[in-house]
Amino acid sequence: MNSKQVQQRLNRLAWQVYENCWDEKEIIIAGIAPNGFLLAKRIASILESISSIRTKIIEVKVEKDNPLQGPAELSASPAELKDKVVVVIDDVSNSGRTLIYGVKPFLSCPVKSILTLVLVDRAHNRFPVKTNFVGLSLATTLQEHISVEIADNGSDAVYLD
Repeated sequence: MNSKQVQQRLNRLAWQVYENCWDEKEIIIAGIAPNGFLLAKRIASILESISSIRTKIIEVKVEKDNPLQGPAELSASPAELKDKVVVVIDDVSNSGRTLIYGVKPFLSCPVKSILTLVLVDRAHNRFPVKTNFVGLSLATTLQEHISVEIADNGSDAVYLD
């Protein structure tokens, strides 16, 4: 996907989140660092431009190569999440491992609901996590690699290696 196609997908994803959360006053947009957090900022910006929903962006830090090394860290307290809809965002879902470990800390918080969003879903799920909002579903082999580049200047891209 080129920059224009990435932006189109992000716009569509933001509209889907809005349609799902139209009656909320504020939602939490939680991006899994690094790329998921950059995407979270973009989705939050689009949401605020198309709706009256306020967004709070938080960062989720997960050790992607070894998520059991330590618990995921949130840049928000449980009190800030109370009775809020949380949208957990990542760039690519391969096996679902990063996404499920990114969702895990919210399970011990008094949130209203948890939704997941990915830009690219490869559907090689090995973990029981459902992606609620998907920008692009790709049927790939396990040997292929998806690279997502998110830049501040808008020169975004998704590559299949």
